[in-house]
Amino acid sequence: MVVRIRNLTIDDYDRIIEIWESAKLPYKPEGRDSRESIKKQMEEFGDLFLGAEVQGRLVGVIIGSWDGRKGWLNRIAVEPSYQGMGIGKMLTSACEEALKERGARIFAMLIEEDNVSSLKLAERMGYKVQRSILYLTKRENDKI
Repeated sequence: MVVRIRNLTIDDYDRIIEIWESAKLPYKPEGRDSRESIKKQMEEFGDLFLGAEVQGRLVGVIIGSWDGRKGWLNRIAVEPSYQGMGIGKMLTSACEEALKERGARIFAMLIEEDNVSSLKLAERMGYKVQRSILYLTKRENDKI
């Protein structure tokens, strides 16, 4: 199986959503994951929106972001029929490389506790769980 990693564009938006849904990844279609919001993010971080294609079909995605200190790997999702084939690892490695080009030397992920497959992937790739850190958010509303 040949996997091609490429930059995503806003034309991929509907397929990105399909992959998130098939992988049971929650998303906020009226907020941070709306077409308009994703388009704005792509304009700033286009090199960090990556997809994996098999025979021309987009089957996996990852979104990276850079805060000037840490490289963040987010929204890693692979279509279920392609999971377990190393595509998540390829996407993660490619995103880390793109973040390194921006100057990142620390990489971080936020993974929900019940997302066992993502936790296993991260640990296999050298990420360490930091139990001493609490994640807090403040939101204007639940849709963002």
